Amino acid sequence: MTTPLYDDIADWYEEYASETSSVYMDRVRSVLADLLGDGPGRCVDLCCGTGAHAAELRRLGWTPVGVDLSGGQLRHARARLPVARADATALPLATGAVPAVVCVLAHTDMPDYPAAVAEAARVLAPGGRLLHVGVHPCFVGAFADRSEPERIVIDGGYASRDRTVRSWNATGVRARVGAWHLPLAGLLDAVAAAGLRLTRVVESGSGPIPDVLALEATKP
Repeated sequence: MTTPLYDDIADWYEEYASETSSVYMDRVRSVLADLLGDGPGRCVDLCCGTGAHAAELRRLGWTPVGVDLSGGQLRHARARLPVARADATALPLATGAVPAVVCVLAHTDMPDYPAAVAEAARVLAPGGRLLHVGVHPCFVGAFADRSEPERIVIDGGYASRDRTVRSWNATGVRARVGAWHLPLAGLLDAVAAAGLRLTRVVESGSGPIPDVLALEATKP
């Protein structure tokens, strides 16, 4: 089981997600809404954290159920949606049980995200969808210096999949809990290996270079 790195910063993250980065989070939720569309049905919020996206899922007509490893994060999430404390690679759900799984801004928190994608595929019903919304693997990470909005400098660290606390933003989440990088090819291969069919890709950014990549994948 992965160590719940967010336990020690759960209160800080609650404020960060709801206030400090609210503009960014609103943009992320807009991308999520565009891909997911209207419910109804159960939607697993994989690595739900503090439940920051539960209200948006409900607004779309879905019934969200959160899963996260961090008890500190779930302390905040319980006020927003039903939750279970579990590893993303071992979900407490039956095979083929849900029509939708979303994973928002969490893949860099997992040492084996492909295993989480495979587990999400397992619990999806036929025709069910996985929605991945995360930092853009090509332009956001320890390897990317984004200190100049119009220009990003990428170094050789792009190929590394190791966890690092190195970050261009010394006050952000990654400087506190670190991140596992998954290159674009690894992300796409994870979807294919799980037996899912990639149906849509969205890039989003506040400027000319995207900082968010979203994928929709469907279970045949």
